[in-house]
Amino acid sequence: MGDPGSCAAQVDVVPHLAARARVTSRGFEAEFRAVFDARYEELYRLIDRYAGDAALAADATQEAFVRLYQRGALPDDVRAWLASVALNLARDERRRVARRLRLIGRRGPDETMGDAAPAPDERVLAHERGALVRRALDTLPARDRALLLLRQEGFSYRELANALGIAEPSVGTLLARAKSAFRAAFERSNPITPDGRRDGAT
Repeated sequence: MGDPGSCAAQVDVVPHLAARARVTSRGFEAEFRAVFDARYEELYRLIDRYAGDAALAADATQEAFVRLYQRGALPDDVRAWLASVALNLARDERRRVARRLRLIGRRGPDETMGDAAPAPDERVLAHERGALVRRALDTLPARDRALLLLRQEGFSYRELANALGIAEPSVGTLLARAKSAFRAAFERSNPITPDGRRDGAT
């Protein structure tokens, strides 16, 4: 089964949007297709990293583009607009899933996953660090998590402000605080020392 964020998985999305959206001008149609081709994979990657769920990321990314198409005109900052919509969709879905899991008393998927097969030490360490990063990110408030991930995707301060609805002069301070909070959360949950050994190992 292919990656939901791959170009192949995108092929069927655009033709079917018209069935869910109002008729638009040919000019907008061309603009929309250009934005879709340019931004789909970046947006999917962002939401996948934000939510830690490929299926949710695919759904939220597609729905963000559906809403853009329904809008009938491109916003001034389309990259930030798409990120804002998709992040809100993913956050809302994560909350719904968390509520359902609490109600039925089940663990989340991240708590039950394990390595499928043995791997070289470096690969295992990289996998463990990735899981620790995911865990640390999940402890942060949604805005801090989004700030860090959007910035890592190359969003400018203006785009960050537009995507998250914050004042542009505040972005630097908020980003610095988010980085500090992430480092603290990572260090609290990280049993691996800087030289790659587990704490207490000799």
